[in-house]
Amino acid sequence: MAVFPDARDVPDDLMQIVAREFNLSETTFVRPPADPAHTVRMRIFTPGRELPFAGHPTVGTAIVLAAIGDVPQDGDETTVVIEEAVGPVPVKIRFENGRPVFAELAAPVMPARLDSLPSTETLAAALSLDPGDILSGDTHRPEAWSAGVPFGFVPLASRDALARARPDLSVWESELVGTDGGSLFVFTEDAPGEGAKLTARMFA
Repeated sequence: MAVFPDARDVPDDLMQIVAREFNLSETTFVRPPADPAHTVRMRIFTPGRELPFAGHPTVGTAIVLAAIGDVPQDGDETTVVIEEAVGPVPVKIRFENGRPVFAELAAPVMPARLDSLPSTETLAAALSLDPGDILSGDTHRPEAWSAGVPFGFVPLASRDALARARPDLSVWESELVGTDGGSLFVFTEDAPGEGAKLTARMFA
């Protein structure tokens, strides 16, 4: 992840170009807040698009700002509010010996089920799987959810199916982009190891 702690002079149309050049999972650009009661305003870009919200770049940027002194330290713990496209996000930062060592955010929106998800056959084709590899019963079926960024959650029948999943970009671009299945979290309850309940992969 890359952080621009002062992006006031970075033009809006350059942000996506910079993120694509860095080719990191996320690049964040920090500007003064629109609401003076908040700490900063932040935009998040992957190499391919802007995200309205993402957890790792939010806490990571908060830690960076605290480490360089752009967040005032108030004892051993302080809370900042980062403005993102999804809304204001409170982040609690913990310090030890004057250094930030921990950050925790409060979700800006509660998870909500969405309606727009392609058919099981389309999801299987996009993942280079057979439709039978995807569970579609009463208790396990593909669903779209969002807590700021929409994802399709796709239950698979086995770890073998999970290992075989490979994005078919032609299907992905023609059938998934623009739907709530534009990013997929695929998982199975066939999990190895004591205490493990799921095995999962994510395609964004």
